[in-house]
This record gives sequence, C-alpha cells and structure tokens, in this order.
Amino acid sequence: MPSQRIRPASLVVRGGPVLTFDPAGTVVRAMAVRGDRIVALGDVALDHIGPDTDVIDLAGRTVLPGINDAHLHATWLGARWPDTLIGGAGFTGGEEKTVRTAAERRAAILRAGELCASLGITSYTEPGLGPGETGCFGAEVLEEYAALAEEGLLRARVTALRLFGLLDGASSLDDFERGLATPSPAANPLWLTVPGVKIFADGIPPMRSAWTHHCYADGSHGALLVDGDDDPGRAGNLAAMIRLAHDAGMTVAVHATGDRSIEAALGSLRRGDHLVHGDLVTPDQLARMASAGVGLTTQPAIAVAMRGMLTDALGAEVGARAWPLAEMLASGVPLTLSSDAPVVTPDWRVHIAAAAGMLAASEVDAGLMARLLRCYTVAAAEQDGAADWKGSLTVGRVADFCVLAANPLEVAFADLPDVGVELTVSGGRVVYSGEQLPAVDLEAHPGEMAGVGGGEEQD
Repeated sequence: MPSQRIRPASLVVRGGPVLTFDPAGTVVRAMAVRGDRIVALGDVALDHIGPDTDVIDLAGRTVLPGINDAHLHATWLGARWPDTLIGGAGFTGGEEKTVRTAAERRAAILRAGELCASLGITSYTEPGLGPGETGCFGAEVLEEYAALAEEGLLRARVTALRLFGLLDGASSLDDFERGLATPSPAANPLWLTVPGVKIFADGIPPMRSAWTHHCYADGSHGALLVDGDDDPGRAGNLAAMIRLAHDAGMTVAVHATGDRSIEAALGSLRRGDHLVHGDLVTPDQLARMASAGVGLTTQPAIAVAMRGMLTDALGAEVGARAWPLAEMLASGVPLTLSSDAPVVTPDWRVHIAAAAGMLAASEVDAGLMARLLRCYTVAAAEQDGAADWKGSLTVGRVADFCVLAANPLEVAFADLPDVGVELTVSGGRVVYSGEQLPAVDLEAHPGEMAGVGGGEEQD
C-alpha cells in the first residue's frame, strides 16, 4: 500500500518488543494507534507516522497489554491508600476510612485511578456496589462512576458487580430479588459496564467463617452467609439467587472460600460465571468448573500472607492444600489473578512474584511468566465478556497498554516487582508517565471514541 494512502496514526511506539498476547504469542517492534484503536503492528506501523503523529521511542523497553485486575475494590482503595488490610504482621490495616459525600466518593475513585495508572492497570472489576451497603460500597458509588465515565475522567475501564446484601455479610433472597429490579445507571459501555452481581456465600478461614467440611479448633464448620433456617435452606436460597440473576441476564460472581460453599454454588453456576478466592477448592471441583466453563479469580499475595493464619484455624494438612495454584493452572479453569486491594497491594508485579513462589519458580521462565501475565490480561478480559475488544494488542482492539523498563519474559520472578512501569496508555490516551518517557496528551475524550471493531494491517 503506498504510504500516501495510509491515514496517519495519532500515536506510534517503536524500538522495543511489543508483547501482543495474541493466541500465537506474537512479538513485534512497533505499534500504531489512531484515536482509541490499534491500527497496525510490526514494521508497517512505521508507515502510519505523519507530521502530527506522536512517536515514542521505546529504546528497548517493553510494551505489555494493559493490566486488568479482575477483583479490586477501587473506591475503598482510594479512601484508605497507602494502608492495606493485611501487612507483614497479619491484619494491621491502620485506621479504617470510608466515603460519605459525593465529593469524597469522587476523590476516592480518582485517587484509585491515579494509583492504578501508575501500575499499568487499564481495567479493573469493582466487585460489590449496591443498595445493601453504604460508604465505599454503596449504590451511590456506582452513580459516581457513571458520572465520571460520562465526563471522560476515568483512567481505567471499570466492570462493576452489584451487591444486594452486606459486604462479607448476610444477604436475603427477598433483598436480592428487590435489588435486581432496580436499574443500573446508563454509561458508555467502553468505560463502565455492570454485567453481573456478587453474592457472598461465606467468609474467610482465618475468621472461621468459611463454610467447610474441615473442623475448626472450636468444633465449628462455618456456615453460608445467605439467610435461611438451616444449611439446606441457605443452600437453596443461594441457588435461587443465582437463578434469578441468570433470568435477569446477569453473570454471577460468588465469594466462596470453603469447600462446602464452593460445592453449594457450583450446582447453579454456568459458563461465564466465576468463583472468587476459592481458598479450599478441591481437584474434583476444579475439574467440574473447567467442564462447565465456570471461572475462578484468586489472589496469590493474599494466599502467601494468609496461609499461616489458615493453618492456625484448620490445621497443617488443610493449610498445605489451600490455594492449589498449580492445580488451578493445570485444570483448564478460566483463571484470573487479582489483588483484592486494599486487602493487600494492588501491584500486579507483587502478585505474580507471589504466584511464582507458590509454584516454587524463581528463575527466568518465559513460558510461565507469559501464562501468569495472561491471567492478568487476556483471561481477565474474557471474564469481563470483552475479549473481542481488549486484553491483547491486536489490530482493532483498544489501545490499552503499558511500557515496562524491562521485558518481563526475561526477568526472574523475584525481580519482577522492581521492574518499573514507565508509561500507561488507556484508550490511546497517556494516563501515566514516569520519569524516563515523556507524557503525550492526545486529548482524546472517551465519550467520543469510535465503536468496537475495525482495524487495518498487521505483520
């Protein structure tokens, strides 16, 4: 194609590896972006440089698809950062903080957006907003997200799950049914979607609130958090909630850490749904989840931090079998890695290093690194129902990416947290720039971006 017939790009990156994370694992050395979309990859991308194109010379640095954290409480994170709930000494957390006014809600979301951008995070799931809660988890937060999306102020794409009970607490079938009847706010679906609901089946093992076949030191087994007269009644109400959500066209995420709560949810979940945490998931349950297309999102740094506490609660044998990450990866279950921030840090580099530690991997292993990174990119986009337009760097998909100081496929896992994030681009806009690369403000407004699809050449 003669160069004069090619429409110039708004942004071109060149001079370093671009890890596309397409099915073939293609790596190119240049990428062209027009507006919010990738229009060319490889040497042909250079043909898209025009007089007004912003060109970034990577100087050997590496481009990675934007990180998609599949489970991050961003408003809560923005309200309390830099405090996290779990520190080196267990549950520490500092002073709890919340939001009470529209200004505080907005400030917390924007602060979390700045933090996410500095980490290369271009998408996240806000898992649990609704009328059953207040503060960082109330329905008003969802309204604020919609307003920020309309104003073009979100730095990351947000998938929100609605919550019709209490965070880490009880829910009732009646409240759930009433909540489903309330509308979600209208928003640009490229920046805010509300595709599903979150249900708390149980708590967590260290608090002896996970529902499990194993016995706690006091002789208890935990219980389902769903209201009901007895275990069968609560399990029946959980199944009824899931059916109601499906009938409303919504996907379902179930917080389940104990093996009994996982079992109770599995009978009703279907392809596109997912379990959250899965601390005590069994090999048989993983096999059934894989067969049904039910996903799992888990948090490696939390697993590392809490294994001792879980062992104290349930014993060494159960503790050794908890969070079976190797089996999760081998099972074929749609698996995403996430942070659950601010329970722990939102830094995906820390979580991938923790995952490698759980797998007894420390040296350079490009194959395993790529697989874990896909759990934070491609797999997370699939969980969002958005794999056809984000998650990988291919022509026609949105230009969400970050620039790292080194190629993660050539770095030992223990060194990954020290690899700097130097630039983050979300929808073709530079939303974060470190000291090494200049910021490029493309002045693209998300509300004016082109629709899904389209694209040009790739080599």
